[in-house]
Amino acid sequence: MAKPISIEVWNPSGKYRVVSTKSMPGTRWIRLLTDQDCRVEICTEKKTILSVEDILALIGNRCDGVIGQLTEDWGDVLFSALKRAGGSAFSNMAVGYNNVDINAANKYGIAVGNTPGVLTETTAELAASLSLAAARRIVEADQFMRAGLYDGWLPHLFVGNLLKGQTVGVIGAGRIGSAYARMMIEGFKMNLIYYDLYQATRLEKFVTAYGQFLKANGEQPVTWKRAASMEEVLREADVISLHPVLDKTTYHLVNKESLAIMKKEAILVNASRGPVIDEAALVEHLKANPMFRVGLDVFEDEPFMKPGLAEQKNAVVVPHIASASKWTREGMATLAALNVLGKIKGYPIWGDPNRVEPFLDENSPAPTACPSIVNAKQLGI
Repeated sequence: MAKPISIEVWNPSGKYRVVSTKSMPGTRWIRLLTDQDCRVEICTEKKTILSVEDILALIGNRCDGVIGQLTEDWGDVLFSALKRAGGSAFSNMAVGYNNVDINAANKYGIAVGNTPGVLTETTAELAASLSLAAARRIVEADQFMRAGLYDGWLPHLFVGNLLKGQTVGVIGAGRIGSAYARMMIEGFKMNLIYYDLYQATRLEKFVTAYGQFLKANGEQPVTWKRAASMEEVLREADVISLHPVLDKTTYHLVNKESLAIMKKEAILVNASRGPVIDEAALVEHLKANPMFRVGLDVFEDEPFMKPGLAEQKNAVVVPHIASASKWTREGMATLAALNVLGKIKGYPIWGDPNRVEPFLDENSPAPTACPSIVNAKQLGI
């Protein structure tokens, strides 16, 4: 028998029971559910990550839908339990769903939601922040100052890298990768080299137009280049930011061999997925190349770092905060709640999951649609 789980309950007499495995930012997501006759139960356990057993206890004997987190293992056990409890919907409060066994969800007829379209600018901003922090050695300098070690200006004290006029490399020029590229190009007048299976036409047009603007104003124009391979980006770029999806082809995309072809003073940024980088190889590369720097928001064995990474002064590491702006996190909670609500109510699927502004406008009623169901076609909805 599963042990009881502490919860906070909203609208106790609601017809539909929706469970959230974590408290989420804002209250609009709660209101959207309770206004549609949902009883909302929010787990208040003091655990960072809930176990499968914890979530089974939350689902209980009757549950219409669950809002979960990317740290949870959603597979056959949980989807079968949700099905037995009468549920039909699960939504990650995340754009990614590597923690979800889609085949198991399909097997039990559970719709799986995610929250794209709301993280683009926020994630790109964090990647840009990591790029600047690594280039100018901001974290090292901050720690030095706090330790009381500063006793006056010195010519060589924390000399870092100038970004203006350098080349930014983007691997994966989708929404987030393109937004990051624009920030670095507009903010620091960097040239662009990118690698993607698909041509980033809008990004190319932007760089061309911005280059023409700079030239017309007497400045050096920026340029762009679409690389024929990822290795070309790694060889030529001064700052490389990773924005691929995580699958079998991108696991350890950056490894000992690919690190070796990068510039000795290059900066590598990862705010996508931890396993894209062979973290053990990265640690060894950082040790051997003190002027090589990284900015990491995600890790291979999250929440843990590989041994030795924390001790490297040429690494800026933050705890998976790419989406951690108030507007974005509240928007993610809203979209996750509306995915579950939409399936419960039998709403259709929204036409473009990357254009979700109508769902986020607090001054207008939310559309009667599911913002994003990743297995809609498999389930025929």
